[in-house]
Amino acid sequence: MGKYVVKQGDYLSKIAKQNGFADYLTIWDHPNNAELKNKRKNPNILYPGDVLFIPDKEGKVESGATEQKHRFKVKGKPLMLRIVLKDYNDKPIANAKVDLHVEGNVYPLTTDSKGKIEKEIPATAKEGKLVFTDPDTPFDEMVLKIGHLDPIEEISGWKARLNNLGYNAGPIDDEKTEQLRSAIEEFQCDYFKDLSQVDGECGPKTQAKLKQVYGC
Repeated sequence: MGKYVVKQGDYLSKIAKQNGFADYLTIWDHPNNAELKNKRKNPNILYPGDVLFIPDKEGKVESGATEQKHRFKVKGKPLMLRIVLKDYNDKPIANAKVDLHVEGNVYPLTTDSKGKIEKEIPATAKEGKLVFTDPDTPFDEMVLKIGHLDPIEEISGWKARLNNLGYNAGPIDDEKTEQLRSAIEEFQCDYFKDLSQVDGECGPKTQAKLKQVYGC
């Protein structure tokens, strides 16, 4: 099929589905995508401007007796949405009842002991909403932009993760600001015992820690 230029909000499961592939690995594991795969690591965290090679679809012939029913299983991994909820003191919000709204469907869920919820969602989902139905939970609702998280190497990726973790890094763009620097310093103070590492710069060590704490 040729080259595809990634846009904001794209992720590989969605791109694969839109191009008729049940399994995104058919695209991700293609030799022409080896460089991008090595760079991004996570197929569902891509960056606008990344270029994917979309291979041609290959047909497959299976034999079977006539006038009989045959069952075929489509290979492919489901797309899972995972969210961990924490309070303002960074403590997991356990056993909280929430409603997950995605693509017109509502899924009643309850967080586990670590504050996590997990749900399979459509591979083409673009956005959703988390509505907190438990009156003891310190939130009302949360808007979810599925596929909008940029890679950890990008400034917009730092900001999104910091903001979602409760550090006010400012608008999610590619601009370095004093607000971003302050957010990085706060994060570093919370997670680095060696204060010499608190420099307001999101270098490789800080990126690695931010990725670890955020989960991706």
